[in-house]
Amino acid sequence: MKPVLNNNLPKSVAIKSGRISERYRLFLYASPLLLLVLLFSYLPLYGWVYAFFNVRPGFSLFSSEFVGLKWFRSLVSNPTQTAEVVRVMKNTMAMSTLGIVTSIFPVIFAILLTEIRSKRFKKWVQILTTLPNFISWVLVFSIAFMLLSVDSGIINKIMISLGIQDAGINYLASDSYIWLKMTLWSLWKGLGWGAILYIAAISSIDQELYDAAKVDGAGRFRLMWHITLPGVMPTYFVLLLLSIANFINNGLEQYYVFQNPINKNSIEVLDLYVYNIGLLGSNFSFATTVSMLKSLISIMLLFFANRLSKLVRGETII
Repeated sequence: MKPVLNNNLPKSVAIKSGRISERYRLFLYASPLLLLVLLFSYLPLYGWVYAFFNVRPGFSLFSSEFVGLKWFRSLVSNPTQTAEVVRVMKNTMAMSTLGIVTSIFPVIFAILLTEIRSKRFKKWVQILTTLPNFISWVLVFSIAFMLLSVDSGIINKIMISLGIQDAGINYLASDSYIWLKMTLWSLWKGLGWGAILYIAAISSIDQELYDAAKVDGAGRFRLMWHITLPGVMPTYFVLLLLSIANFINNGLEQYYVFQNPINKNSIEVLDLYVYNIGLLGSNFSFATTVSMLKSLISIMLLFFANRLSKLVRGETII
């Protein structure tokens, strides 16, 4: 005779009898991800202790001199270091602002892509615009060098042959419009990939809205303006708020491969500055202090974006 299971048992009894409740099962599913977050996001925070020592390469941490808040005070008391931090913060905020301003282009590209009638052409356009996201910034710089180098660059050869230039110009070494150049390279690399989320949002819009609008005589432009664009705006706004919260974390790979002694003052962002003074300059303590400052600013921006979401959308993002 089979035993009768009582579905009204408490959760603790259900677990003891071999059945795991839904919420505990979901937690077990997420536990590998939580473990990775713990290992790679929270455990490295132990390194913040470097900011309170005068760390010397080759020596253990606790054999180094304990200096307390010396490196924090130097951020405001040392005019040279203060000017350097202000410079890299200016570069970081300028390029992050340009990145936010140009974040509307993936939305426009996604809308235009969905309007292409030919499925074959649409597929090739999406593939060719998404592929750059999967190549490294080293390869992107190689492409830039092939196009813009002084002696063998395609752009210089075309400009000289047309009589616009008398000789080759070293575009990569110039610091003119460097913020705009970096933004355009980043836009080219991430345009197709950034449009994927918006294409998914467009595909989730109720088709009956389009059918009803067509019955009322709406053309393709009105369909895009009054149905498609409002349909992707919630997704765009959430990603925009996350971009604001991540305002000063714009990475270093792109700027590292494009930097040189001529454009360094204009291209050096906060992450690259931490790398240069920490690993290249061997000043681990001050680099850790600047990194902590970056993290604190990021947390404040996150709460600001969360508050803004509450005011505008009526719900928070965290």
